[in-house]
Amino acid sequence: MEGVDYLADERKKAGFDVDEMKIVWAGSRHDFELTDRISKLVANDPGFSKEGRTMLPRKELFKNTLRKAAYAWKRIIELRLSQEEATMLRRYVDEPAFTDLHWGMFIPAIKGQGTDKQQEKWLPLAYKMQIIGCYAQTELGHGSNVQGLETTATFDPQTDEFVIHSPTLTSSKWWPGGLGKVSTHAVVYARLITDGKDYGVNGFIVQLRSLEDHKPLPGVTVGDIGMKFGNGAYNSMDNGVLSFDHVRIPRDQMLMRVSQVTKEGKYVQSDIPRQLLYGTMVYVRQSIVADASLAMSRAVCIATRYSAVRRQFGSQNGGQETQVIDYKTQQNRLFPLLASAYAFRFVGEWLKWLYTDVTQRLAANDFSTLPEAHACTAGLKSLTTTATADGIEECRKLCGGHGYLCSSGLPELFAVYVPACTYEGDNVVLQLQVARFLMKTISQLGTGKKPVGTVSYMGRIEHLMQCRSDVKQAEDWLKPSAVLEAFEARSARMSVACAKNLSKFENQEEGFAELAADLVEAAVAHCQLIVVSKYIEKLQQNIPGKGVKQQLEVLCGIYSLFLLHKHQGDFLGTGYITSKQGSLANDQLRALYSQLRPNAVSLVDAFNYTDHYLGSILGRYDGNVYPKLYEAAWKDPLNNSDIADGFHEYIRPLLKQQLRTAKL
Repeated sequence: MEGVDYLADERKKAGFDVDEMKIVWAGSRHDFELTDRISKLVANDPGFSKEGRTMLPRKELFKNTLRKAAYAWKRIIELRLSQEEATMLRRYVDEPAFTDLHWGMFIPAIKGQGTDKQQEKWLPLAYKMQIIGCYAQTELGHGSNVQGLETTATFDPQTDEFVIHSPTLTSSKWWPGGLGKVSTHAVVYARLITDGKDYGVNGFIVQLRSLEDHKPLPGVTVGDIGMKFGNGAYNSMDNGVLSFDHVRIPRDQMLMRVSQVTKEGKYVQSDIPRQLLYGTMVYVRQSIVADASLAMSRAVCIATRYSAVRRQFGSQNGGQETQVIDYKTQQNRLFPLLASAYAFRFVGEWLKWLYTDVTQRLAANDFSTLPEAHACTAGLKSLTTTATADGIEECRKLCGGHGYLCSSGLPELFAVYVPACTYEGDNVVLQLQVARFLMKTISQLGTGKKPVGTVSYMGRIEHLMQCRSDVKQAEDWLKPSAVLEAFEARSARMSVACAKNLSKFENQEEGFAELAADLVEAAVAHCQLIVVSKYIEKLQQNIPGKGVKQQLEVLCGIYSLFLLHKHQGDFLGTGYITSKQGSLANDQLRALYSQLRPNAVSLVDAFNYTDHYLGSILGRYDGNVYPKLYEAAWKDPLNNSDIADGFHEYIRPLLKQQLRTAKL
């Protein structure tokens, strides 16, 4: 029935002020009002409909994405939206498109690496979308190893030009979004060669297509790399392949904020420190962590609502069956993911602060916190994207068979999200970078150099190597100090153990290669500590609203104790807790699940997602799942006729063959 809220009984159970929690989730009242207004604007506009997206052939899907992107730009201009509002509108359109790379990578690259003069020339064109750009770094043969890129940019002093060239098949640019069919320009990363010397990788602004007829310029070979994982999903994006055959560009199209090449071909470092480029990396990675909380929360919202709607087994005397959400096995899989969504949201908020802090320090030529900020953002990007990709798939399983339907929204959400484990740094490679930083921090402990920021706990290494948990009963695990010390001791001891093992190798690099798996585990332990500690810090703030803080405390307890239970081998192996204390942590975790249960649906309502944005019949706000699933099935093109195309050609002859000829 339309207009009936099938989840009304669940919503009545809420022991907290949902409207206040919406503001906590959004970050501020301003952010809540902004996201609420823009998400509803998009949801109520038929021009942004997602209807049938997963059933469209690739060419139709791509054309429809171009239509939506152009329509979004039209609405942005008509409504005179601010940059903040326009960014939000593109997010809620919820379809990967060339605009993501134009606004998210091309423009920031010019702002971060271009001189004032270059910015004055190129940014107005980009802001008005008179040119459309992408970010061409990754190649067919090299991704994570940026220093291994093969594309060359050789300076020709005779003509005052760079010659951009792809010397090998593997030097072809491969993967840049927006490149395949749309971009007119790219920031191309190539090896800068002048006067016969290779100065490493630098960015260059290169025009790829004519602004008149959009055809590739001479010497430019460009196209799409083909279909990707999933229905709909990232197939709306024209990830491209690009190669150059001695393409010439003016010298002033080298991004020259940090280094320049003179007319004579001399390579000159500017007085602007190269470290400034790290600011952009911190920004991109903090935005990826924020995206992780969005994707995780969408999946959890779908799985939580459907788990409350779905009933299976447990009927007594002909009464209703048990709601799936009431089974402890469901809670044990679902509630830690709900807690993770909130945890990632809060660590994402903190990373925004860190980016601002790093930017201010860089402006003052203070690079002291940069290594720690770099390691921290690398590790958190890795941790949150891995957990979110796994979490979306777990939510699909939590929805049973119906979770496998495209109409559940989960297969497409997974397919769109999972590349985040690879782009902007492969997740294992990033954790190895964190591990290097941790090993360096430990090696400097005896020198009097004080660890800062997220590794400041290492300054108490002697205490953390000796202390033992004093938990005596399950409720003791609710004390933030008990949880925090457990995670600090585990991280410190795992890092010290790796450092001791490394010291046994004469060649450090050999040791690093041999111990890589252990080092990654130590890095993950450190990153989990950061998330737990930032969640605990969040709870020390004044959080208004009836019952809001109490719910956040329950979620924090679930997040940290679930990790403790999952990685109990680490905590026991390092000797910080006993098996009895580990068992008590699990008892407390079960008790927290029971406290969370009546509030589960309201906690996902606090995400304030429209049905349009969720794109899921299973996650509908009103819980009217079964009639809508049935309705959606009949919209599949396969059901346009009773008799399928191909029946008369292939199946009818089978059915009509003479039975006497078959050897049964």
